[in-house]
Amino acid sequence: MCKLKTYITLFLVFMMLGCNEKPQAVKQKTAADILGDSNYLAISYGGYRENTRDIQPSIPELKEDMKLLSAMGVKILRTYNVQLQQASNLLKAISELKEEDSNFEMYVMLGAWIDCQNAWTDKTPNHDIEDFENNKGEINRAVNLAKQYPDIVKVIAVGNEAMVKWAASYYVQPSVILKWVNHLQGLKVSGELSKDLWITSSDNFASWGGGDGEYHVEDLTKLMNAVDYISMHTYPMHDTHYNPVFWGVGEESDTLSDLDKIDVAMLKAKEYAISQYDSVFNYMKSLGINKPIHIGETGWASSTNELYGNEGSRATDEYKEALYYKHMRDWTKKANMACFYFEAFDENWKDAQNPEGSENHFGLFTIDGKAKYALWDLVDSNVFKGLSRNGNPIIKTFNGNKNDLLKTVLVPIK
Repeated sequence: MCKLKTYITLFLVFMMLGCNEKPQAVKQKTAADILGDSNYLAISYGGYRENTRDIQPSIPELKEDMKLLSAMGVKILRTYNVQLQQASNLLKAISELKEEDSNFEMYVMLGAWIDCQNAWTDKTPNHDIEDFENNKGEINRAVNLAKQYPDIVKVIAVGNEAMVKWAASYYVQPSVILKWVNHLQGLKVSGELSKDLWITSSDNFASWGGGDGEYHVEDLTKLMNAVDYISMHTYPMHDTHYNPVFWGVGEESDTLSDLDKIDVAMLKAKEYAISQYDSVFNYMKSLGINKPIHIGETGWASSTNELYGNEGSRATDEYKEALYYKHMRDWTKKANMACFYFEAFDENWKDAQNPEGSENHFGLFTIDGKAKYALWDLVDSNVFKGLSRNGNPIIKTFNGNKNDLLKTVLVPIK
């Protein structure tokens, strides 16, 4: 009996000690942890379902999209501005999903849009002066959201293609981006923002010094030193028209099947993207700077009636989109880089005047939730089972008939 009492006493002591132990704190993921980790796929996201951004996606719609993206392994999103409700509602939607499921994981690279004076007006844009009031408001909104959702917002990007000179409606000089990046870095030093929050600017490879020498200015060097990493864009698809030095298959095409010709062309597109990365990397190194470089944006449209269609470079269809998507994922995974692939869903507001324009067809999903060819294998794997978009279950485009899809595929001209 004494032994039994002793065992009971010891059991109660162990139970009390266990109850008094403090729960282990879950380590919060940082940008340094997730960017370049192949378990954290990144993607560019816009949830707009209509022909105008005046109609904002609802929180239930945003949650619907988050479940789809999570099912395909995406855990980092990139947004473009905080002027509209989508960004703040997206963060709320993710927060609600985390409350509903403690295992749900999604992080955000929050974009702050930057404009020059007179951008998007009837007046001549002044690229040497910024739209200070609007830019200040945009940065402040981004700061407030980063403070409100520190567990979700891991990166703030100052500007989207805001320095590249072909953005004639709104581009600014590097000094403007530098000023706001330094401002945000200062907030980290003061403790107002988390020291682990990464600050960058997301821009074309040329803007990061990988192109023409006109971009090689002192303020760009200062900016490269100021950011936590370089977020670089590369778009071989656009250059099938604007700089088609890599496009096509050349003399060897006579011995290849049509699909083999396309495979060769898309491998060249991958190599072209890598060459643009190399140009930025080499310029950065020439300045004695050593910062991580991640792909902030790249993609391939699945359809168009313009420059990249059958009357132009013959670049756009779902088959080529799927090849490019796989190439970019394979390359960046091996290179330990994040790739914010553009984009998750088609968005018709981007070119509302031309429904068949390429800008409306960069998604891996159609607006009504059909999975394009790049995702057919995931449909086969049932990862989207029980999920939907706009009430539609996730099915394949072309009713899953590859032969019908291939009828739409164009072979690049030599």
